[in-house]
Amino acid sequence: MKTWVLAMTAVLLTTTFACSAREETAPQPSQAAGSPQATAPQGSASGNSGGYKVEVFAEQLDVPWDIAFVPDGRIFITERPGTIRVIDKGKLVGEPVLSFKTGGIPFQSRGESGLLGIVPDPEFANNGYMYVYHTYEERGSLRNRVLRLVEKNNKATIDKVLIDGLPGQSTHDGGRIRFGPDGYLYFTVGDAQDPQQSQDPTSRAGKIMRIAKDGTIPKTNPFPDSPVYSYGHRNPQGLAWHPMSGRLYASEHGQSTMDEINLIEPGANYGWPLIEGDAMSPKQGNSVPPNVKLRTPILHSGSDTWAPSGMTFVTKGPWKNDLVVASLRGAQLLKVTLQEGDPAKVVKSEKLYKNEWGRLRNVSEGPDGALYVMTNNRDGRGSPKPGDDKIIRLTPQ
Repeated sequence: MKTWVLAMTAVLLTTTFACSAREETAPQPSQAAGSPQATAPQGSASGNSGGYKVEVFAEQLDVPWDIAFVPDGRIFITERPGTIRVIDKGKLVGEPVLSFKTGGIPFQSRGESGLLGIVPDPEFANNGYMYVYHTYEERGSLRNRVLRLVEKNNKATIDKVLIDGLPGQSTHDGGRIRFGPDGYLYFTVGDAQDPQQSQDPTSRAGKIMRIAKDGTIPKTNPFPDSPVYSYGHRNPQGLAWHPMSGRLYASEHGQSTMDEINLIEPGANYGWPLIEGDAMSPKQGNSVPPNVKLRTPILHSGSDTWAPSGMTFVTKGPWKNDLVVASLRGAQLLKVTLQEGDPAKVVKSEKLYKNEWGRLRNVSEGPDGALYVMTNNRDGRGSPKPGDDKIIRLTPQ
């Protein structure tokens, strides 16, 4: 492993990588031949598309980024500018559960950075733990970290810093955090506008990470004494496990097009910045060391732009076992159907609710089987509508 890492770090990438505000970049002409791509828009954009009842569940939110459901029925929401909110007994509580903007907590929210992912502990009912991913400043540079919080009576305090010093920038921060079926904590880290670091397994930029919930590194991780689970990522913002196979999938932003849905394997290299889409050969001026396999996505956007973010597998209702992905620039839900028994085979993909709610940051399935969709029209790049930002609930009929 060390031999090819040294060879890779010696490669000088001659291309400059623009489009730092990737979530909003207009599509540019680009196409990889023979690639799995999303189909043209299908399905209805009506209020009852695909057998789901559509309703506004919450509104007047300040750039909501992630959502967490706990066993007692409460729903916790992160707002990127720095607050955790709670919906209790169906009502949005006015006072925040925790504000990162007060109390001396190191915190920064610039561009796409800020308070991002949240997930409850699998034993939340017993320990009250929640985990968040957020941006802060250290010695003049932006960094990201994962915290463990303890919550009681709709108030939370910081309990422990699990990992800090993660690369940060005003864009490309990753930020999604989820527990896997194995009980370990997974989270995404963007390349922080330094593409070369994505190809270095010893760097923490451009990675999907896995740690234990006390912050220690699992012995079964692919790289010894490292939290890195997979690498070669640009800006991954979605994580989801198939309900039947237990396989992990991730959504990832391309440079200006070529957004990706990847099937994640431990230790695998997903190619950024050497390749995009299903290109098998590295870009001009770059090379790949022998015996290094670059993984290609199971689906990509081709010349279209999705800017995919949060995603979920559906376990109930008419979309059961389908993968649903929220899209920012695409302003849609992307529904992906996989072939039974083949986790890498896309049967079809559909673009739903196109331009109906604006920019979509996240979609999660709740314990009730409904899908909860977050808009991000107040993030400085959208066009806010009355009531924005909102959580839209899709309930199977």
